[in-house]
Amino acid sequence: MVHPASIQDRDGSALVLGTLFGSFPFLKKLFAGGGYQGPIFKQAQKKILPYLKTEIVKRSDTATGFEVIPRRWVVERTFAWFGRCRRLAKNFENRTRTARAFLLLASIRMMSRKLCLNA
Repeated sequence: MVHPASIQDRDGSALVLGTLFGSFPFLKKLFAGGGYQGPIFKQAQKKILPYLKTEIVKRSDTATGFEVIPRRWVVERTFAWFGRCRRLAKNFENRTRTARAFLLLASIRMMSRKLCLNA
């Protein structure tokens, strides 16, 4: 889901969780960044997907300098894959639906390439 920049991630999370409802009934656990901790996200998650366990992955309070955060690499790796698509390297789109369409096309391209390599 693509939101306008005026919606903070934590506030838009209810919309994202709403799109998961019924689409992915096999999901058991959701990993979320530290920005999603708090009552707004927790209430939305309990209301929309009560069976889903949520784990907030956040940086250690004692960390100094660079430190790899568990499960965060999955998000960063995916963003790097999207960065290989020239159209997604910069935000050229005026509408969020167009940006979402190009993200969907890039995802289809990545998955089809990965499936072909493993076949």
